[in-house]
Amino acid sequence: MTSRVYGVDGHLAHDPATGLTHHAPHPLPTGRWSGDPAEVNRWPVVAPDQHARSQPASICWSPIVRCNLHCPHCLDDTSVRELSPADRNRIAQILASSDILGVDISGGEPLLLKDLPDLVRTVTTGGRAAVSITTNGTHLQRRVPHLAGVVDAIRVSLDGATEATHDRLRGTGSFTHAITGIRAAVQTGVCVQIQTVLMVTNQPETQRMIDLAHDLGVNGLTLLQMLPIGAGLHQQNQMLTDVAALDHVHRLHIPDPLRVRLRTRELAGGFTIVRADGRIWRNDQRGLTIAGLKPLTTPADLTLTAKDGSA
Repeated sequence: MTSRVYGVDGHLAHDPATGLTHHAPHPLPTGRWSGDPAEVNRWPVVAPDQHARSQPASICWSPIVRCNLHCPHCLDDTSVRELSPADRNRIAQILASSDILGVDISGGEPLLLKDLPDLVRTVTTGGRAAVSITTNGTHLQRRVPHLAGVVDAIRVSLDGATEATHDRLRGTGSFTHAITGIRAAVQTGVCVQIQTVLMVTNQPETQRMIDLAHDLGVNGLTLLQMLPIGAGLHQQNQMLTDVAALDHVHRLHIPDPLRVRLRTRELAGGFTIVRADGRIWRNDQRGLTIAGLKPLTTPADLTLTAKDGSA
């Protein structure tokens, strides 16, 4: 199996595709490390509150608010102003100098940023973090040639196994664009992870989503419990409890070698986000609200003040 780049610190290896941090049985070379996914996947997963790190294992950086879609469950705050390209580069340099093992660049829609490959390169030149990009996939076929060999993983949002379900949530034509983009990315050899926000609306299609992910040949599927943050605050009737979501996933058939992960709402508690305004934001410990903490001016600003969360 093709090797993959992980963000490593001692025994910890952070997977940019799944957002999971594994505990190696032996110390690893600190920094960006190329390892065999089949081997890493056999190592136990370490929960965020077991890391004992001064900075989060991973964060989400949303340098853009703009998006070509308007999803009713979007977590972003569209009232936040975007920084200039120079300030985006400054944030990338700070992240490169931090002790973060994984940076997921999201939005908005990050593929709308012309300087996205440069931002990824800047973060990775720190020699520390593995970098992923979360995209709605609309522009992925066009942009993937610029990202292959630059980004460590691409996470594509797909909220339905059928065109009808996905497009009802994300807009007409979005399913076809996403599938086309996924196929183009897989063909280049980029590690691709599908991410699905688990909701009452699309829960009946979860098994079909798993089968679709397997057929597309992606690395895996992450099921994300919907958070009542951003536009999602008005979609709370779509939320499943963590108990119900876990029970649902346990009943599914997962074909080898596909890996399926459920990120519960509890695991999202305490997760750190750097938004487009250059400020550090953090989910509360239940993953139900988010609050701005302070501007990101130095790596020390990322020091944890409470329990860490999971990507």
